[in-house]
Amino acid sequence: MAFDPDRRSILSLGVASLALWGCGREARAAERFPVMHSDAEWRRLLPAPAYDVLRREGTERPFTSPLNDEHRAGTFACRGCAQPLFASRTKFESGTGWPSFWAPIRGAVGTHTDRSMMMARTEVHCSRCGSHLGHVFDDGPKPTGKRYCMNGVAMTFRPA
Repeated sequence: MAFDPDRRSILSLGVASLALWGCGREARAAERFPVMHSDAEWRRLLPAPAYDVLRREGTERPFTSPLNDEHRAGTFACRGCAQPLFASRTKFESGTGWPSFWAPIRGAVGTHTDRSMMMARTEVHCSRCGSHLGHVFDDGPKPTGKRYCMNGVAMTFRPA
């Protein structure tokens, strides 16, 4: 059976995407943040689901985070280093299944272009420890028009 050229193109694109994803991850691992731990230390410090999201850029299943139903006044913080990330007043119901915010606390997050999944998205990470939090999109409410779609397992909540 001959190899179909269309299948070969798709396979090549997939391999190239995986290579680019790996390169981006290695470059990211080389970045320096105020809070740094070895991979073994992160594994000891974090529950397995949080480790997968924060350190391996995983995604929790939608509608599974207890933080979706958190409506008290307070602060959402990074589970990796406890840095405050989002004030509760910026949280809104996006209907996506993940805690969503229209703005982070100034200086609390950084962003990178994420080219995984065959598209360009804006990945959001903690500016203090570099942990992956989620992605930001341009379909949020006023006043910013942004939707910071965060993994609940990547954060903790501190009531005011």
